[in-house]
Amino acid sequence: MAADFTVTIRVASQVTRKRVPTLDDAIDLLELELRALGPSARRAPAKAFAREIAPVAQVSARGELSGPGRLRPAIRAGADVRGDGSIEAYRGKVQRAAIEQERGESPFDALRRVLGA
Repeated sequence: MAADFTVTIRVASQVTRKRVPTLDDAIDLLELELRALGPSARRAPAKAFAREIAPVAQVSARGELSGPGRLRPAIRAGADVRGDGSIEAYRGKVQRAAIEQERGESPFDALRRVLGA
């Protein structure tokens, strides 16, 4: 049985890809991998020309989900780990749209809700 979903984790120049059979497994793996980054995901304010970029505006790691597209619509979504340690889920690939979290919901719960996992 071939795996249907790919989880791609990007941290700086390192890229890892893992394949899993279900969307639930993909979101679980994404959460495990991104939460494991912990304090290493934190960033100091950065300078770009004359402006300062706050840690919350920096993406220190990105996790992407991609799924089957042959028989059903392809899934393109993921989560970013910000430089302040916060995590924000998004939908899309090239044009990412942040997923609003409901009260008491984690970014990964919001991802499950929006993707129907």
